[in-house]
Amino acid sequence: MPSSLEIVRIPALSDNYIWLVHDPASDETMVVDPSVADPVLAEAKARGWRISQIWNTHWHPDHTGGNAAIKAATGCTVTGPAAEAARIPTLDRLVAEGDVVKLGAIEATVMEVPAHTAGHIAYYLPSEEIVFVGDTLFAMGCGRLFEGEAAQMHANLQRLARLPEEAKVYCAHEYTLANGRFALTVEPDNEALRQRMAGVEAMRAAGEATVPTTIALERATNPFMRAESAEMLAEWRRAKDNF
Repeated sequence: MPSSLEIVRIPALSDNYIWLVHDPASDETMVVDPSVADPVLAEAKARGWRISQIWNTHWHPDHTGGNAAIKAATGCTVTGPAAEAARIPTLDRLVAEGDVVKLGAIEATVMEVPAHTAGHIAYYLPSEEIVFVGDTLFAMGCGRLFEGEAAQMHANLQRLARLPEEAKVYCAHEYTLANGRFALTVEPDNEALRQRMAGVEAMRAAGEATVPTTIALERATNPFMRAESAEMLAEWRRAKDNF
């Protein structure tokens, strides 16, 4: 089922993606993880959209750096993880596992997915079959374990894997090519992975973005989602960190 939302990808910094999300029914617009403000404000202005909300997945500056300026310019409300409130001073609403946030009438359920950071969250919009995952799940990869353990990441990815296979996954970085190259070293006989990588290489050569991805595609080609145990994920994560 296609989503009713209009979602615009805004490249920022070296490899970040900021997501500008517009609900035509309510005329509300929100921003997911703005690393910077200026291109977000410019894109919204060009489209005639009024930014009313920011949703943060975690505290890292390349996901929250634009909060203050966007809030000052628009008066929007900033929502983010309660567990990281001390590190995101711009927050207005603190959310945790099971809380519901809304864009117009569209509801998103908060999922706690700690590991990359201790309080990392994701936002799942069941009616739209969309999930904003920040730096937890990437196309053919997962986030570094900065503040958590492999067991947490393994549980998180298995939980995300249980979402509908058609669900679109909006992550926050263009890491797909490097992730796929590593994935081939641990699953060299994965035909679905090899085929996907051929497409990714062509897309990147043409300067095209490779995300969003889908849960089905990650189940088939993401070694971290396919890892049989936390120990296996930990081993592969260490190898990827040094790849």
